[in-house]
Amino acid sequence: MDYMMQILPSLLNGLKMTIGVFVLTLIGSVPLGMLISLALRSDIYLLKWVMNTYVWVMRGTPLLLQIVFVYYGLSLANIMTLPRFEAAVITFILNYAAYFAEIFRGGIQSIPQGQYDGAQVLGLSKLQTMWKIIFPQVTKIVMPSVGNEVVNLVKDSSLVYVIGLGDLMRAGNIAASRDVTLIPYLLVGVIYLILIALATLIQRRIEKKMNFYR
Repeated sequence: MDYMMQILPSLLNGLKMTIGVFVLTLIGSVPLGMLISLALRSDIYLLKWVMNTYVWVMRGTPLLLQIVFVYYGLSLANIMTLPRFEAAVITFILNYAAYFAEIFRGGIQSIPQGQYDGAQVLGLSKLQTMWKIIFPQVTKIVMPSVGNEVVNLVKDSSLVYVIGLGDLMRAGNIAASRDVTLIPYLLVGVIYLILIALATLIQRRIEKKMNFYR
């Protein structure tokens, strides 16, 4: 127990980085995913093709490879040099936006045509129809899938170690290598379980509040 209390501050310090990547990724990827989902249904062929290619690349390549490419690849190609944290957050946002885009696209396709026709009869514009009629229903439909991606994001945040960010997993690795013990990994696992439990609880609270759409 004394050893656990000794390494806990370093783990909690790494936890700040993990939570920072998690929160910023959600803030950036969910709205971007909504916009991409609309672009995937666009009548403009070039825009639709570009967005489909983007989603295909983001979902078809490992997130770890994308992080390495954004941080190291762009610098080696003399395109731009990003700080570690910014490179990780941008990569996570671009990656998860692709997954959220597919989730929202599926939710939009599940809305009956009658909803659009009714909005047209009421004189609503396309933007008003999407904002006031379609997206509130889509949000409830896709909430379980979005919640699943949020859980994955909590765990995927550990991948930032590859570019040297001091996240929770890296702090555990350092303590385990230094002291030759598995106890830091045990504590890291417990902290991740707590984070996922909190995310699941919040998701269920949101789903419960959205039951009025039934």
